Amino acid sequence: MTTTIDQIFDDFAFLDAWDDRYRYIIELGGDLPPYPEAARDAAHKVPGCVSQVWLNSTVGDQPNPPISYEGDSDSHIVKGLVAIVLALYSGRRASEILAVDPEATLKRLGLDEHLTPQRANGLRSMIKRIRMEAAALAENAPAS
Repeated sequence: MTTTIDQIFDDFAFLDAWDDRYRYIIELGGDLPPYPEAARDAAHKVPGCVSQVWLNSTVGDQPNPPISYEGDSDSHIVKGLVAIVLALYSGRRASEILAVDPEATLKRLGLDEHLTPQRANGLRSMIKRIRMEAAALAENAPAS
């Protein structure tokens, strides 16, 4: 996926109606690369989501490496939310991930007001998982 979080912010600002924004979110999900079948397992499944959601990470081997994410869902809207989460976090270093204020991002996009409670909880579960992984990596990083 090549869409950045800044592009998503700009596109959301351009779209006035939430019906259009929902269609855009679904399109974002449709643009995700295919998710590997081997990572469609319990270890990669995100708990706390009503829909099935899987996240897989790849961590580089250099100090303070960037973390790349891929994800998928069995729901079109949730798959779009996965795409937003990946645009926000994938390719960043653990310290950068931990510095992002996810609630401010959700608020800026208006997602905090326009998602059902179940979808909002699922979105927060995805973010929580990514932040926990980043915190563990940051904690185990060698001192410089």
